[in-house]
Amino acid sequence: MKAFFASFVGTLLGLAAFCTLAVVLLFGGLAVLSTVSEKGVVAVEDGAYLVLNLDGINLTDAPPLVEEAGLGWLLHGDGPQALSLRRACAGLREAASDKRIRGVFVTGSFAPDGYGTGFAALRELRAALGEVKAAGKPVKAYFDEVGTTELYFASGAGEIALNPFGLVVMPGLASEPMFYAGAFEKWGVGVQVTRSGKYKGAVEPYIRTDLSPENREQLTELLQGLWGDLRDEIATARGMDSAKLQALVDAEGLIPPEAALEAGLVTKVAYRDEVLDELRAETGTEAGEPFRQIAFPAYLKTLSSASNPAGTVAVVYAEGEIVDGEGQEGEVGGAAFARHLRALREDDAVAAVVLRVNSPGGSAGAAEEMLRELRLLREAKPLIVSMGSYAASGGYWISTFGERIYAEPTTITGSIGVFGLQFDVEKLAGSIGLTWDRVTTGEKAGLLTSSRPKSPAELAVFQRLVDRTYDEFLLRVSEGRGLDKAAVHEIAQGRVWTGARALELGLVDEIGGLDAAVAHAAKLAKIDGAPEIEEYPSTRPLAEALAEMFEGGESPETRLAAGLRGPLGGLVRRAESQIRELGALNDPRGVYARLPLDLRAR
Repeated sequence: MKAFFASFVGTLLGLAAFCTLAVVLLFGGLAVLSTVSEKGVVAVEDGAYLVLNLDGINLTDAPPLVEEAGLGWLLHGDGPQALSLRRACAGLREAASDKRIRGVFVTGSFAPDGYGTGFAALRELRAALGEVKAAGKPVKAYFDEVGTTELYFASGAGEIALNPFGLVVMPGLASEPMFYAGAFEKWGVGVQVTRSGKYKGAVEPYIRTDLSPENREQLTELLQGLWGDLRDEIATARGMDSAKLQALVDAEGLIPPEAALEAGLVTKVAYRDEVLDELRAETGTEAGEPFRQIAFPAYLKTLSSASNPAGTVAVVYAEGEIVDGEGQEGEVGGAAFARHLRALREDDAVAAVVLRVNSPGGSAGAAEEMLRELRLLREAKPLIVSMGSYAASGGYWISTFGERIYAEPTTITGSIGVFGLQFDVEKLAGSIGLTWDRVTTGEKAGLLTSSRPKSPAELAVFQRLVDRTYDEFLLRVSEGRGLDKAAVHEIAQGRVWTGARALELGLVDEIGGLDAAVAHAAKLAKIDGAPEIEEYPSTRPLAEALAEMFEGGESPETRLAAGLRGPLGGLVRRAESQIRELGALNDPRGVYARLPLDLRAR
């Protein structure tokens, strides 16, 4: 009887979900259709402004996993919406030559999530926006409040308006890692680490309560390099002296509108309605009506992908943690990734491959599994590497055999080092009365247990494994980059570098973005004209994602931090993010090539 009622209730819930979905799809479909002309193409009025509203947007390297078709709220609720970097750049470049587009209007604030909206990706999008201005079209921006990220992106605009009650939030960059050693000690969780490379700071959160001198040294140099590039590019775009901009940042941090206007960071101080009135007048729109415009997502629907029978370039995105096995959303599963690389190698229709890396690394074993397939692929067809905002440690491991490696000046790369983590819960379990006893067949038989700390002899086994893996890492870099192994060791040891420094050190070949890498791949493959692009992972149909959602699984809204705002919400979100990253440490051998858990410049 109990089973019957459970089945009955489940059936009713299923019917209710189906009816709700049907209504949503009906009205959502009608809403989408209402924006589309009879020919299935979004209508663009002559003389319209292309409106790029950054609110809720997370700029990702890879395309969205799901074609949302206007119903994205079903899948991510209030969470950030992914905007593909390649697609966004293509939209702005198309607008530059589209006679129907009068100009571009930028507003709102990005919603960075995961490894999205990094400075390297922003630099590429910024360059595409610059092409609109170079074409003689006005680029305007309005912000209620503007941070470094948005100002960097929009700094080349001819007109930047700021709300009179707003601020330019630009205090500089900071990285604030979280340390767990004190909490682990209180909880009775033991941690033993092994590592190769004195700068390999990824282990420090588990064994320290603050930064080591070596880690502080490398983070200071890294942040100064990133900030110097951002500051100088903003200053150049706004016609300012970099030293004066630095002095303003140091003096204010939160720059009031009057000071921003006087310095030239913005061109006017005005309310939103005043800016909209000007746009109405410019586009010949009557008062009370929206100015002539088209939203950026709608405009992207008008773009058609290049079709070139001469050849296809596959762009493969390695974005997120590198993990052993298949991986989940936001991760790069070594087995799944290697399998797809193998398919591309054997696909005669694919003339060349571009590996786009936006990853802090992770499992050393998974990285090697991927690199093996990449090396085989390079023997069959051109392989070019494009580094995004992060291409470090395991992310650099998989990049080493690219025929040409492109990076941005603000790419975080290097971190050529290895570490191992061994946890034990002996004290924690003992505090609640749990104990273990054991019988073994030899001295090393209990090597993999987490019920007790490792003995010195056992720890030596893991250290040898880490040292061997580090030596193999050096060898991969030496072979792939054509560098002396001893020289690689000097610039390795887990040290993190900017893309600009990596170029000087020989770790990358050229400063450039994804488009430059695709163009070079097409050149090597002898493809005339713009190549056809095949992306992996590709965007899935909405129906497929909805089916998975109704089958079950955790929704982002079930997370604790989903309903929390302000400083508390920010703290919980950081903790949740790092706990998820801890969960991604799934290498069977416990050996990792990864950046520190929280190396995000803010």
